[in-house]
Amino acid sequence: MSTVTESIGIENVVASTDIGQELALETLAEDLQATDYNPDHFPGLVYCMQNPKAAALIFRSGKVVCTGANSVDAVTAALEQVFDELRELGVQVTDSPDIEIQNIVSSADLGHQLNLNAIAIGLGLEHIEYEPEQFPGLVYRLDDPPVVALLFGSGKLVITGGEQTDDAEQALEAIQTQLVDLGLLE
Repeated sequence: MSTVTESIGIENVVASTDIGQELALETLAEDLQATDYNPDHFPGLVYCMQNPKAAALIFRSGKVVCTGANSVDAVTAALEQVFDELRELGVQVTDSPDIEIQNIVSSADLGHQLNLNAIAIGLGLEHIEYEPEQFPGLVYRLDDPPVVALLFGSGKLVITGGEQTDDAEQALEAIQTQLVDLGLLE
């Protein structure tokens, strides 16, 4: 069986942290460049960074969520940049706040067209959601690793819910093995 794990690309890494104190978002919005703060529409301040490309959602509670980075290293660098900017503005931030990876979204390609109707039946309806009238992809909830894979007829996949970089690889290998065993993938 050929491996398709080389086709995996990380599309988005979401991580969170907490600097442990309340923040004056109005002041931060004035002092930080590239921010958007509109509390009528969203309760946090959106701080956009270009290098690495990511956005930090900064909340009054001191919680910070970083999204849009394409690697764990990039999300860590982006949050370190936020910590440094806050320190420069006089906010007390510990040397290295805990950063928790919440979600890694990856894409991959099985390299074959897929018969989603046959896959839905073959994999069993307890782990599958497939309503082609509502959404063109098949939603497959894996137990190990605990991720959700969206399979499309083109053979492309989106794997979400991972907390480790190798979750997508494990999920893709499991899906490929299952589809080969069912005779649904050459």
